[in-house]
Amino acid sequence: MAAFIEWSEQISVGIQEIDEQHKQLVELINRLFTAMASGKEKLQVAKEILNELMQYTIVHFAVEESLFRIFDYPDYDKHCENHSSLRDKVIEINAKVQMGERMITPELLTFLKKWITNHIMVEDKAYAPFLLEKGLKKNWEKKSWIGRIWRGKN
Repeated sequence: MAAFIEWSEQISVGIQEIDEQHKQLVELINRLFTAMASGKEKLQVAKEILNELMQYTIVHFAVEESLFRIFDYPDYDKHCENHSSLRDKVIEINAKVQMGERMITPELLTFLKKWITNHIMVEDKAYAPFLLEKGLKKNWEKKSWIGRIWRGKN
């Protein structure tokens, strides 16, 4: 089965740390799609994946917002408002699914797909040139802290 969302250079913002986090978000949405496509016996797995997606989204947005503060990104307020709206929506969806008030539907997966691709390709691609110009390194010199913490990788 093909991935629900294919990662490509078209979605890349050109900053390795952020791209790796975006890849993790894409992977979580793809895992959620696979679990949902597998049927009702995978419902608990899908709920766990959705919960992980919500938690990872919160962490990822915090990383981006920290970079905005460090580098004094001029669109900080607007981008953070967008994050807040998306974060609230994902938290709300997750809560409803966990309580059985909402199902993981194709429409929900389409929303998540549009959200991740549109957010990256519009809002995130707008900040990347600014951060790189201000001195943020394009590639890691050391392994990412987020991967080690999130997945227990060294």
